[in-house]
Amino acid sequence: MQNISVEELKLRMDNGEEINLIDVREPVENAAFNIGGKLIPLGKIQNMQISEIENLKEGELIFYCRSGSRSMVACLFLESFGFKNTKNLTGGMLEWQSKFGNGK
Repeated sequence: MQNISVEELKLRMDNGEEINLIDVREPVENAAFNIGGKLIPLGKIQNMQISEIENLKEGELIFYCRSGSRSMVACLFLESFGFKNTKNLTGGMLEWQSKFGNGK
């Protein structure tokens, strides 16, 4: 697992890079504010309900949550199942909103 900062992620998004972004929060959190990631709550990942990303085992996957804790768990868990390039968004949505407000 690697870490990625909110600044680096925002720069990549602003540059139009295609990014595999996964939100591991709960649906109510995602509905309140999100930056466009695919919603797969941590519980689904831990139960291996991950068919949406199974084909991306070799690709970069950036995970985020509220603070960076659940997304770190998701990264470490998926690495143990063969995912090669997981990244945790440090600080999560709290850090994102602190730096950029509610915008993407």
